[in-house]
Amino acid sequence: MLKLFRNHNMLSKLKHFGPGLLFAGAAIGVSHLVQSTRAGADFGLGLIWALLVVNIFKYPVFQFGSRYATATNESLLDGYFKLGKGVLITYYLLNLATMFTIQTAVTIVTAGLASNLFGDLPSIVIGHKTLSSTEIWTVIILIICVLLLIIGKYKLLDRLMKIIIITLTISTIIAVSIALSNHSQPLSITQVLPVNHTEIAFLIAFMGWMPAPLDVSVWQSLWTIEKNDTTKNYESKYALFDFNVGYISTIFLGIGFLLLGALVMYDSGETFSNSASLFSKQLIDLYTKNLGNWAYLIIGIAAFTTMFSTTLTTMDASPRAMSHATKLLFDEKTKFNYKFWMALLFFGSIFIFFFLASEMGTLIKLATILSFITAPFFAIMNYILISSKHTPKAWHPSKKLHILSWFGIAFLLGFSGWYLSTL
Repeated sequence: MLKLFRNHNMLSKLKHFGPGLLFAGAAIGVSHLVQSTRAGADFGLGLIWALLVVNIFKYPVFQFGSRYATATNESLLDGYFKLGKGVLITYYLLNLATMFTIQTAVTIVTAGLASNLFGDLPSIVIGHKTLSSTEIWTVIILIICVLLLIIGKYKLLDRLMKIIIITLTISTIIAVSIALSNHSQPLSITQVLPVNHTEIAFLIAFMGWMPAPLDVSVWQSLWTIEKNDTTKNYESKYALFDFNVGYISTIFLGIGFLLLGALVMYDSGETFSNSASLFSKQLIDLYTKNLGNWAYLIIGIAAFTTMFSTTLTTMDASPRAMSHATKLLFDEKTKFNYKFWMALLFFGSIFIFFFLASEMGTLIKLATILSFITAPFFAIMNYILISSKHTPKAWHPSKKLHILSWFGIAFLLGFSGWYLSTL
């Protein structure tokens, strides 16, 4: 991967970037802003081993999404269908079971940040229910995402993500640099393994979305094909380079947010709220108190762009995946198209937030643990597919990637089993 960076001028090749940065936009969200920050706040640098290990072991699974799409000009969903209709049905049911919770979890954090950065909105009474500022912001953000995607489609998403990821990276680097310069006490690098149930549940949730749920590999394959279809003179040979840039960005920024949590919040005595608006206020206020009032804008921009990019890419990817899977399983001319699934995701997310679970902590814990428990399915299926007759031999993984895949599958199965045994 490093050789690729030495041999290419990133600025001159910027037009080739797209799916990899969309992956980064989808990945850098709750796992980074909430989970990585909390990991640093609660354990210092003690869980950096988990961040690095899970990123290494998940790498082949995500890379196979880009690799398969580049090799065949088909998505992983087409590949799952070739492996057997039952494999695609399993994906369909898993995605249907998790997509609403995931969308709601990421949107509620974005709404909490918007409420703190741009101000509280006056409450609205609908029937017997009074909508809070965070609930109103949730609806507004979802509407903005839907409009951006319907009007601008993939091309706008592609362009926006370049701006968002660059903004996020710069603001995070500035924040970490200032935090390091202001921190006078030595940081302990002693690594820890959580022992009690609460800590183990957090560890599994932390790794579940670090850098992202494994079903994002399906999204990556769909975005790769869309990039190829919508961009003139797009050279598919850059697809893996694009992915590697996006993936390394997620690791880099994950370490950055964990460092911020450790430098600014560790041993602060602060207890985070499960309310999205209160959590967002606590997060920004704590950074401001420790770094200075000037940090409010930088931290606010970093946090909001982090979560908005995730909300936007998730709103695009889940409907895109469900629409294509529906066509494969049922009927090429089905009315359950991209816009139908987007509308269903929009209203389903609002329903979950308003009527089932409005607490950010509950939603995030549920979504991240579900993602980790279902991870072995994607790891195994992606490995089988990329090593099968359905992938041209020239694109089969190297021996090193084979070995890393085996270790990754064992790791995901082992940790999932360990967590289930503690319930």
